[in-house]
Amino acid sequence: MAYGDLGCEIENVLQLSVVSFVAIQLHLGFKMVAQEFTVDLDKPLVFQVGHLGEAYQEWIHQPIVSKEGPRFFKSDFWEFLTKNEWYYIPSIWLPVVCWYTSKSFKMGLSLPQIAIILVLGIFIWSFMEYSLHRFLFHIHTKSYWGNTLHYLLHGCHHKHPQDGLRLVFPPTATAILLVPLWNVLKLISTPTVTPALFGGILLGYVMYDVTHYYVHHGQPKSQVPRSLKKYHLNHHFRIQNKGYGITSSLWDKVFGTLPQTKSAEKERKQMQMQ
Repeated sequence: MAYGDLGCEIENVLQLSVVSFVAIQLHLGFKMVAQEFTVDLDKPLVFQVGHLGEAYQEWIHQPIVSKEGPRFFKSDFWEFLTKNEWYYIPSIWLPVVCWYTSKSFKMGLSLPQIAIILVLGIFIWSFMEYSLHRFLFHIHTKSYWGNTLHYLLHGCHHKHPQDGLRLVFPPTATAILLVPLWNVLKLISTPTVTPALFGGILLGYVMYDVTHYYVHHGQPKSQVPRSLKKYHLNHHFRIQNKGYGITSSLWDKVFGTLPQTKSAEKERKQMQMQ
C-alpha cells in the first residue's frame, strides 16, 4: 500500500472516530435531558426542589397563580407551622410595639421624642426591607440544601405568589430574629432610646407584612395603593431582578433598581434596534 493511500485510510478512521464520539456525546446529552428532575406538584415540595440544581432559579420564576398553596411537608405539624393568617401579624406584634415604646416613655422620653424615634425606626426598617429582599431573598442557589432553604425563605412566594397563607412571615421565626436585633440596638443606642427604636423597627415590619398581603390580595381604589400594587406585581410577573421595595420604592430609586415602565422599556428596545 502506498503512503498516500495509508494516509487516506488513517484520515478516514479519524473522521469515523470523531463522528462516533460526537454521536455518543449527543446520545448521552439527550439521555441527561430526559433524566432531568421534575417536581411533582401533587407531593410535598420542600424536599423536592433541591434536586432541581441550577434549574431551580428558572423554575421558581415561573409562577403558578392560584390562591390554593402547595403542600410543603408530609408532616402535619411542620405543615401547620408554615401557614399564617395575615391578621396574626398586627395582633401579635402591635402590643409588643406599644409595650417597648411605653418603656422609653417611663424612662423619661417625651411623646414628641418617642414619635421621632418611631419614625426613625420605620425608616431603618425600610432599608432593612430592601436589603433583605435584594441580597438575601434573591440570592442565587444551586445546591440541594441551598435551593431547599431558599424555597422556604422566599422561593415559595415567587412560585405561588397568591398563596394567602404564606404571604406573611411566621411569628415564631420573627421572634427568633428579634433577639439579635435587640442585642445590636443595645450596643449602638442608649438604654432610654433602645426600646422605642426597637418598637419603631418592629412597627415598620408590621406595616411591611400587612402591606405585602394587601398588594397581593387587596383591590385598591385610590391611586397610591393601586400604584404600589402594580409596582410589586411587576416584580413578580415582569422584571424579577428589580423593584425590591414593598412598602416604598425609595431605596430602589437610591440604588438604581427601579424597574422601567413598559413604555420606557419599549422605547429603549426600539432605540437599540435602530
